Amino acid sequence: MSTDRSSTGSTPRGARARARVEVTAAIKEAARRQLAEDGPAKLSLRAVARELDMVSSALYRYFPSRDDLLTALIIDAYDSLGAAAEAARDAATAAGEGPARRWTAVCEAVRAWALAHPHEYALIYGSPVPGYTAPQDTVRAASRVGLALIGIAREAHRGRGLAVPKLVAELEPEARRMAADLAPDLPPAVVATLVAAWAQLFGLVGFEVFGQFHRIVEERAPFFRQAAAGLARTVGIEH
Repeated sequence: MSTDRSSTGSTPRGARARARVEVTAAIKEAARRQLAEDGPAKLSLRAVARELDMVSSALYRYFPSRDDLLTALIIDAYDSLGAAAEAARDAATAAGEGPARRWTAVCEAVRAWALAHPHEYALIYGSPVPGYTAPQDTVRAASRVGLALIGIAREAHRGRGLAVPKLVAELEPEARRMAADLAPDLPPAVVATLVAAWAQLFGLVGFEVFGQFHRIVEERAPFFRQAAAGLARTVGIEH
């Protein structure tokens, strides 16, 4: 009888895999604390290693460079935000809410996540990190909120329909290009307005997270809800 138990979870190989997952999580958590204290531009693998009482050479086996660690943190942040948006959409759908309310639910989930995770929000929507260029690996996670909003517009278009917004003539070629890339089944005017609404959503959230509403907007939750509903209407979602 073979004594090789490499296919079971109790083997040394399985233990090593679990240990790697745990160490990777600990490295990311220490890096997030460093982000909160010093910002992403000062993220240092050596500082993370010191906090975890690891030698730098051991940490490099998990993340070969600062940029690799930044990329992992960025993907995690985008995925966490996207999951929150999708959960809000699904809950509103399960409750029988129409597209307008589903849209607002997604927007409110984005705001709630950002307020709960301001340093991670700053990492993905704040100032660019000097010397860092996000790789293609981040695109899928970064697209999740936008795809949730596009999906709601698509459902509205298939159901009661959309009040298609007007476009200035000079924007029509660009709107057709964006529609071909992002949502060929939606009118180009809707897609162009969706892109603008997506940008405005994160502008609203960023203003609140970064303190730009101080002494200007006091009742921020209803202010945001009203603004999010207005964005839905600009896209043509009225119900």
